[in-house]
Amino acid sequence: MEHLVDAEILMDFLADDLEYPIPVRMLYHGCDPLAVRLTFALPGDTPVTWYVARELLLEGLLRPAGEGDVRVLPAQSRHPDAVLIHIRVCEEEALFRSSAPPLLAFLDRTGMVVPVGREDLHPCFQEHLDDELDAIIRTSL
Repeated sequence: MEHLVDAEILMDFLADDLEYPIPVRMLYHGCDPLAVRLTFALPGDTPVTWYVARELLLEGLLRPAGEGDVRVLPAQSRHPDAVLIHIRVCEEEALFRSSAPPLLAFLDRTGMVVPVGREDLHPCFQEHLDDELDAIIRTSL
């Protein structure tokens, strides 16, 4: 069974009155079943990777979701088949618009690897969780 879903989609980077498409790599691994890795390749800059909860992306397709650094929400009527991803770090913000169908198709494929709501039952989840907790403990000592 394949434990990895990998795709690249174009999202619009929205800044002031400008918008331009950028490639965004989306990666989902069954051993980290709660997160989707989004790597944004901004022109002239080092790619930036964010880990976003899969459930947040799913909910944001239907209604505004998220509090804090990452928010996902359906776009306004001008782009009815789109979703906005708003990322904030301290005083910096970035807004991206994605067409909803390729995002939904990607998320559907993740559900074939690990069904939503069954993440804790995936064979390597506990091992991955143990490794992550060990790493956190090591860095805090």
